[in-house]
Amino acid sequence: MGLGYVGCVSLACLAELGHEVVGVDRDEHKTSMIARGKSPFYEPGLDKLVSENVQKGRLRVSQLDEAILDQADIVLLCVGTPSQANGNIELEQLRRVCTEIAGKLKSRTKPLVVTVRSTVFPGTCEDLRSTIFAQHKGVEVASNPEFLREGTAVKDFMEPSLLVVGATSDDAAASVAGLYESLPIHGEIVSLRTAEMIKYACNAFHAVKIVFANEIGSLAANLGVCPEQVMATVCKDTKLNISPAYMKPGFAFGGSCLPKDLRALTYRASRLDMKLPMLESVLASNQEHLKRSIRAIVSMPAKKVGFYGLAFKEETDDLRESPVIEIIEYLIGKGRDARIFDPRIQINAIYGSNLNYVMSALPHIGKLMVQNCQELIDEADALIIAQKPSAEARAQLEASGLPMLDLTQLQMADA
Repeated sequence: MGLGYVGCVSLACLAELGHEVVGVDRDEHKTSMIARGKSPFYEPGLDKLVSENVQKGRLRVSQLDEAILDQADIVLLCVGTPSQANGNIELEQLRRVCTEIAGKLKSRTKPLVVTVRSTVFPGTCEDLRSTIFAQHKGVEVASNPEFLREGTAVKDFMEPSLLVVGATSDDAAASVAGLYESLPIHGEIVSLRTAEMIKYACNAFHAVKIVFANEIGSLAANLGVCPEQVMATVCKDTKLNISPAYMKPGFAFGGSCLPKDLRALTYRASRLDMKLPMLESVLASNQEHLKRSIRAIVSMPAKKVGFYGLAFKEETDDLRESPVIEIIEYLIGKGRDARIFDPRIQINAIYGSNLNYVMSALPHIGKLMVQNCQELIDEADALIIAQKPSAEARAQLEASGLPMLDLTQLQMADA
């Protein structure tokens, strides 16, 4: 349903994989061209796939009617979801085509999987299932977001970098994933809302990468440094840079490097009369995430809060710019009491800038520290995990029965 760039490419490529595919679109120009074996727009390799599969009888076009739907196992919705003036997406086309489908299912007895390929907010597919298809018990709804780039769409379909499916039932998800079983990729079966969100996460990340490269490149050029050489070398690191490293939602960052270097970069750019909006916003964004953590802790009904971890991350005794210190400082200012255990911190053993930093923020730090997990549990009404504990320590903390918030795996709505 919908024969634009996503729909027509999906139509032709699925036919090439051996499926019997029918394309539906209100635009007669598109359908008549495809019926003649022609692509309605230019996309490398698409014209050939359309022509060959029309000739083989695996690809055809039709109007939407009960006979077509009765033959179908899966319907792929590839209609547009354009932006409204306020930035929200317009779902009129999607809801209209779903309403048309629902109106032609009266005689259908076998299951049908209505699959949204369009980019939609999490919850959209659930809403379609509970409203438009509420009276059709044989209809399951799935999300199968596309990851196709114009200009390389056929190649992206046949050699996918990611395949994601979520659905209202396991059988529906398996049916949709089965469409692609001959492709060289393992499909990711996730929850329905997760599938919808992944598409936004991917596109946002792509945009962030482009802006990051442009901002670093512009600053490098203004400092007399070759931008291409900088970014090409950055990309050589596939352990930390181009990798899953740091890509897990959790606690705010801190330490002696990241905050300092971000401040230095944006300061130097300002001296060159350069605006780097994304880099300038990183520390502010990190601070907002820290505030979300503080609000979550404050909402806990506890007078005495126990913290597992004081350093900015595990396996270090570096306290400089640790976000945990800022949280504890805030809580004490609000009349809460705190107890702290960090397996790598001995206050009488730290010195220099490390000691100066913690003493300036928490002058009575020695009175707040405890010697082990059990002492932390005994002196707290609630527990905050601020760095990843060992398996043994986590088991001990969880067995305490105290209310617990794990900032390293933080999942919370903004209060």
